[in-house]
Amino acid sequence: AVEDWGFVQSVRRKLGEKGWIAMSWPKEYGGQDASSMKQVIFIEEMAYYRCPGRDTQGGRLVGPVIILHGTEEQKKKHLGAIARGEAVWAQGFSEPESGSDLASLKTKAVEDGDDFVINGQKIWSSFAHKADWMHVLARTDPSVPKHKGISYFLVDLKTPGVTVRPIVDITGRHRFNETFFDNVRVPKQNLLGPKNGGWYVAVQTLDFERAGVEYPAWMRRLLAELVAYAKETRRNGVPLSKEPLVRNKLAERAIEIECNRMLAYRIAWLQSKGIVPNYEASVTKVYRGELFQRLTNTGMQIMGLSGQLGEGSTWARLRGRLMFQYMFTLAGTIAGGTSEIQRNIVALRGLGLPR
Repeated sequence: AVEDWGFVQSVRRKLGEKGWIAMSWPKEYGGQDASSMKQVIFIEEMAYYRCPGRDTQGGRLVGPVIILHGTEEQKKKHLGAIARGEAVWAQGFSEPESGSDLASLKTKAVEDGDDFVINGQKIWSSFAHKADWMHVLARTDPSVPKHKGISYFLVDLKTPGVTVRPIVDITGRHRFNETFFDNVRVPKQNLLGPKNGGWYVAVQTLDFERAGVEYPAWMRRLLAELVAYAKETRRNGVPLSKEPLVRNKLAERAIEIECNRMLAYRIAWLQSKGIVPNYEASVTKVYRGELFQRLTNTGMQIMGLSGQLGEGSTWARLRGRLMFQYMFTLAGTIAGGTSEIQRNIVALRGLGLPR
């Protein structure tokens, strides 16, 4: 959590010292040359026990696309810093009027000598107020179809002209931000992939984002806590765990979580074969987003009014965590690509249906 940022960063650096942030990366870039499945098991355990320090932006999104598309100079500059836990990254994709239709983005980058000059606005930039770098999409050719005129930049957030403003979300926490670019000069060597070819790099970035195995691990932990709550809480002298409706709801969620886990394992298997998952990641993302909402809703039904109490409330159970997660999961079917967009991707690229 951002409230414990110093502690999170100290743990992240310790993970980096052991080579655990990016263990499946090549050793020359700070990894361990470990298998994708070993990385998955480690991420699962970290997520299940709610351990801080994991780097989802740098380790899971930016690093992999730099490995795929970066120059040798970019790899040497950024991968080691990510793997050591020294560099914090944020994402600069969405805009106030470009969410699901991301390719309609209006932030522009114009060549000027050895630089690109970026002007525009990004939104929902997680932890941008703590980040050192941002991976940014900007339009470099407005005269061509929208998907073909976008470029992908690696932007130092200390560059003059960058302004970050906070957005407090429904849970009352500051994780999201607006980021403004006012004549921000970015060296041409910070262009990732070809000029005007950034859309295809961005799509692969989103595929890495949507594949996350940590979500079923988080859900397994919450389910275990709800089961324990049902066993120790009595209604009319009978444990809730003996009520057929409660038992059935928890069993349904347990089965669905295991299905989500297997979908995530499939992603890991594809990556172990050198395949960048596409529609497979969308299958996993749409399923997990809606499942997390069903799970927290089930928890609210079981816990009743006490489930609405937050951390610090006298009668809160599970340390008030359910109320926070219930609100947090509302964004699960929107952030990272809406469920509607994911279904379109599955239909078009997975099932081969006509547009």
